[in-house]
Amino acid sequence: MLPQAGPRKGLNSRPIIKQDEITRYLCQGKDFIPEADINGLLENAKNPDKKTFKKILAKAFSIETLNPQEVASLIKTDEPSRWDEMADVASRIKKKVYDNRIVTFAPLYLGNLCVNDCQYCGFRHSNEAITREVLSVSEVKKEVTSLVGEIGHKRLIVVYGEHPKTDIDYITKTISAIYSVKVSTKNGMSNIRRINVNAAPMSIADLTKLKEAGIGTYQVFQETYHRPTYSKVHPSGTVKSDYLWRLYSLHRAFEAGIDDVGIGALFGLYDWRFEVMGLLYHALELEKTFGIGPHTISFPRVEPAINTPFNEKLKYRVSDDDFKKILILIRLAVPYTGMILTARENAGIRNEALNYGITQIDASSRIGVGSYQSREDIHAKKKEQFILGDKRSLEEVIFDLAEKGFITSFCTAGYRCGRTGKNIMELLKTGTEGKFCKLNAILTFREWLDDFAKEETKALGEKLINKEIREVKRKMPGMYKAFQENYLKIEKGARDLLF
Repeated sequence: MLPQAGPRKGLNSRPIIKQDEITRYLCQGKDFIPEADINGLLENAKNPDKKTFKKILAKAFSIETLNPQEVASLIKTDEPSRWDEMADVASRIKKKVYDNRIVTFAPLYLGNLCVNDCQYCGFRHSNEAITREVLSVSEVKKEVTSLVGEIGHKRLIVVYGEHPKTDIDYITKTISAIYSVKVSTKNGMSNIRRINVNAAPMSIADLTKLKEAGIGTYQVFQETYHRPTYSKVHPSGTVKSDYLWRLYSLHRAFEAGIDDVGIGALFGLYDWRFEVMGLLYHALELEKTFGIGPHTISFPRVEPAINTPFNEKLKYRVSDDDFKKILILIRLAVPYTGMILTARENAGIRNEALNYGITQIDASSRIGVGSYQSREDIHAKKKEQFILGDKRSLEEVIFDLAEKGFITSFCTAGYRCGRTGKNIMELLKTGTEGKFCKLNAILTFREWLDDFAKEETKALGEKLINKEIREVKRKMPGMYKAFQENYLKIEKGARDLLF
């Protein structure tokens, strides 16, 4: 079993938490999650009258962030017909901002060593049932070769545990290794074009190194915004027990120059209504302080994990019906944000969630360390953080999406064309980014179909592409000529052309 970490240091005695990188962001010594205010809003909010309800939905559809009072009143909405109306507006907001594309990615776990002891996590350091491993650079390259050469992924979320063996030097080294992998396909070359990172909170100095490594979005999930619950599930004496170090992790990221960040809560640790409000307050804080809200919001639910009894007796377990409400509420509350729903959820929930504004999903996911190359499911179980709910292949997911009229996008253009941070916020709020989304979705989907698809999937995908191209010609005549030129180049074997 790994030894316990001190509150301010990792196992190698290197200081991790820097108090001045917390206090500089506090307002009169207080953080931005006003627990008493949230509780008061949730207790006193009323089901809105018809005029107020319509006004709130209109505000959301104008791509303006809702305020806490408005979201609290929506939470109190108790009429099924109103939730149907909210779901419809959520779907239309997603189409307005991001068009009908769904971005796909894969998670890549590079290590499961951790100095923390989170009660809900299979990777907690006291869990002796887990097989511990950190991939070498050569092993990382083998994993990526499988992802890009056999499956066809272009975007990864790379996950690192909090441990000296997966520190910032390891992170930057493995990011470089991932970007270096290029694999020949039937018609071109396949590689990872953008790496998003899910890692522990870092200092500004380390985050600056992360920025220089060329990452896309930096994710840190607060897990729970309810401070008493946070203390309960993150034992004192561990690095993660510091609520404020985690809460202000994305403030430090912005200061280090990372302007695309992702937030999330682990639903099931505390009352989902409070967590929705916490996510809203976090988005509002980032907007107020930096002029940039979260690029993405994620919605993991607590799932079973090997030798993790805490997850079997949840007081605040979230039902499927309430989970759908969460998705609808966040799409309305923070209408510009990308919404990620991972393979923690089963295929049925994920398919239905597409109607509530989801913009990104993973596929062909394996979360055992080293499991893309080994494919040893039984062995992988002992290396997994939790148990997956959706094990569909990327091809199966793409086929299902196409049948529903969604085009699968492998686009990473925004990061490389400067559409990040404040630039993309304006484009999202005006609906302009959706035009780029459609063009790049078609081009990258064409690539994947030619390089990886089976005949049945290719035929269905081409039918969808033809429909999308007709729409481009009709709605974007000024961009059609340039688009058509790039599309013809893709058909002839060119790759990675973007708008």
